[in-house]
Amino acid sequence: MKQRNLPAARRGWLAGSLAAWLLLASPGFAQVPAPDREVVPGVVEAQLSPQYWIDRLDAPDALILDAEGIAAHNADMQRLEPALHDVEGLPVTLEAEQVRAWIEGASPRPTRTLYDEAGKEGSARAVDRLVAALDLDAIPQTQVTRYAMVVRRADLRTFPTHLRVFSSPDDRDIDRFQESALFPGMPVAVVHRSRDRRWLFVVSQTYAAWTEADAVAFGDKAEIFAYTRRIPYLVVTGARAETVYTPERPEVSNVQLDMGVRVPLAPWPDDQPLNGQYPGYGHAVELPVRQDDGTLAFAPALIPRSADVANDYLPLTRANLIRQAFKFLGERYGWGHRYNARDCSGFVSEVYRSFGLLIPRNTSDQSRSPGLDRIAMEGIGHDRRLELLREADIGDLLYIPGHVMMVLGHANDDVYVIHDTSGMSLLGDDGQLRRYRLNGVVVTPLLPKMSDATTATVDRITSIQRVRP
Repeated sequence: MKQRNLPAARRGWLAGSLAAWLLLASPGFAQVPAPDREVVPGVVEAQLSPQYWIDRLDAPDALILDAEGIAAHNADMQRLEPALHDVEGLPVTLEAEQVRAWIEGASPRPTRTLYDEAGKEGSARAVDRLVAALDLDAIPQTQVTRYAMVVRRADLRTFPTHLRVFSSPDDRDIDRFQESALFPGMPVAVVHRSRDRRWLFVVSQTYAAWTEADAVAFGDKAEIFAYTRRIPYLVVTGARAETVYTPERPEVSNVQLDMGVRVPLAPWPDDQPLNGQYPGYGHAVELPVRQDDGTLAFAPALIPRSADVANDYLPLTRANLIRQAFKFLGERYGWGHRYNARDCSGFVSEVYRSFGLLIPRNTSDQSRSPGLDRIAMEGIGHDRRLELLREADIGDLLYIPGHVMMVLGHANDDVYVIHDTSGMSLLGDDGQLRRYRLNGVVVTPLLPKMSDATTATVDRITSIQRVRP
């Protein structure tokens, strides 16, 4: 339609819109932040790109460990690390003492004051109900070890309850009953059931805690572990992937698969529709599903071609470590994998899982794990700490009590880290401590960070853990 045929008001609106569009499209109109724009003190826009850090490296694509080396690392980790469980190697029968020890270790009676979402202080009676829900008296003296497979991403909880509790009346974020998460395809041993029968106490490779009963499906041990070894397979290499929407099979529709999850490919003909969709534009995979009676079955599903997946674990290189960590940049912090996200130790665990490399789940276990190349920092002076940190390589893990950071690189005579954190504190020019509420996966400099007004964060580092040949 030509402009002269439009009413005058319409012609004016069109002219104004065209002028606005030309302004937006002109080189002088800054749509994208300048690369030297400071995001937080010490971090500029350019440093929020993985390529910035990769370009600073010599031989960024050199292998740190090959597939054989990773397999050897995982075998050593499983053998040496007390926080890991050999689920497949559990005895045929379990004694009550072992089951009780798992549950009491994961579900100790709270001794500090906790608050609910309304800020109300929990009562002793409420705590009694939580402990009673464990139903410890119902543990048989001997039981056959039962196996199941996780069918959806599911929370792992301290107690068999959805009740959220917090350390202070004004906190609504860190649920102290949230422990971790399970992911589709994970094998677990089911060792107990809650009093209301809605929760199961499960032992996975990296954690033992309570999960909802409908999140797992009971199956034959041999079939479950055969599934985890099937080839060919896909590995999720993005922060997450999701199966396509499937009205024909809701149990495999929009299933979330997080970084490092491995699923076998399904033997499906390229020209035969799968769940109403042509499979050539996706990846046909086989997923575990829970049948009506709670038993395990497998069903084909499609992951779209656009998903960030690979047909094997990624090569463990410094460049890939940086790329994988950046795939979570800006994701909200989620204590114990809450908010469909992850926390600091979950973040580094999943980055390394995309290479097929196993580390413990929690910071306390990671920081002292004998399966990693550990540099103990206790008793080391400030200057020596700075030397060690300037020698730290990409992917090295730095631990302070309750937190882990991954070394990203070196710039401006500083060590930069990427980590999932609630925030950081820096001293201002006026000598006052300023708190930055970050609450997500962020890039920060390390050396200026303060734990309090007088203690530098570097002086609280307890260990450096490294993956080395």
